[in-house]
Amino acid sequence: MNTLGQILREHRESKSLLLRQVAAAMDMDTALLSKFERDERKPNKEQVLAFAKYYNVNADELLLAWLSDKIAGEVQNEDLAQEALKAAEKKVELFKRKKK
Repeated sequence: MNTLGQILREHRESKSLLLRQVAAAMDMDTALLSKFERDERKPNKEQVLAFAKYYNVNADELLLAWLSDKIAGEVQNEDLAQEALKAAEKKVELFKRKKK
C-alpha cells in the first residue's frame, strides 16, 4: 500500500507535470509540494480534496491514504499498535451505530 506522498507523485508523473506546475496550480510553494510527495509533511484534508480535484481522481482513494498515514504515523512505535488498531476499529463501528 502506497503512502499519500507516493500516490501524489505517481499522479503528477503520470500526467508529465513538473512540481512547479502543480504547485502553481494548487497555489502552494514548490518546496511544500515536494515535502508532501516525500512524506515529510502531511497536507490537511482540504488540500487532499484539492489534489483529488486537480488530478481528477477519486477523493476516497486519497482520503484513505491520508487517514491511514496519519493513524500509522501515530501508532508506529507502539508495542500495542496492532491491538490498538483492532480496538479502534470496534469503536468506530460502535460510534457509527450510536449515531443512527
